[in-house]
Amino acid sequence: MDVSIKQIHELIRQGEGISVEFKTCRNKINRDVYETVCAFLNRHGGTILLGVQDDGTLQGIEPDAVTQIKKDFVTSVNNPLKLTPPTYLSVDVVELDGKSLLRIYVPESSQVHRCNGRIYDRNEDGDLDITDHTTQVAHLYQRKQATFSENKVYPWIQVIDLRPELIEKCRRYVRINRDNHPWADMDDLQLLKSAQLYQEDPEAKQNGVTLAGAMLFAPDLLILKVCPAHRTDLILRKVNVDRYDDRDLVRTNLIESYDRILAFIQKHLPDPFYL
Repeated sequence: MDVSIKQIHELIRQGEGISVEFKTCRNKINRDVYETVCAFLNRHGGTILLGVQDDGTLQGIEPDAVTQIKKDFVTSVNNPLKLTPPTYLSVDVVELDGKSLLRIYVPESSQVHRCNGRIYDRNEDGDLDITDHTTQVAHLYQRKQATFSENKVYPWIQVIDLRPELIEKCRRYVRINRDNHPWADMDDLQLLKSAQLYQEDPEAKQNGVTLAGAMLFAPDLLILKVCPAHRTDLILRKVNVDRYDDRDLVRTNLIESYDRILAFIQKHLPDPFYL
């Protein structure tokens, strides 16, 4: 997610809020940064600016510490002991008024995350530990399930918006095991309806492709619109167990994702056993 200097200035001018958080982090990363990451993942996402005081004053990060802070952050958010489930987030260096800042964009997640075993949610400009509040935790899970349910209907997505070659690929798959499979003679719309991937929205009373249909057959940009948190992070840790030896961040439809995941496994499967 590219952000201009003008947009950074605007974020600082607006101040901290439900989707913006400032952290000083002069020469090392604050521990509560990960609590904010967890809260943003659980709520609606947001931007964290490191090197900015709570009142919006630019303090900056010591130049010699920038690289280490980036490394520590990336390592921690990929550590299941720190953040569960772990996630992949990028850190951008921003030069503003002669001072170095770090910007972290955190998208909303389809899952409920924990930081050090605790569940955090975002409320205005604060991170709330709701682990022991059963009702709030239940509401959080319900909201995630309602937002990211595979049967959620998008009336603004129609068959013409999908990739026909992927639908045809599915036809070829089913014909391998069953020559007379009913999908073989159906057009694309009929096939989607048969698989419950094209339904009626019970509230809007309009027909459209479901989230599952989009995840299977939509172009990548469309998938990111309906599910910005979608990714499969393939990581091999063998020699460099603190970070990784090989990685593939898959952010495409589930059909081609499956092929890339298998290719990654096949690439490293012949390796000898390591304890």
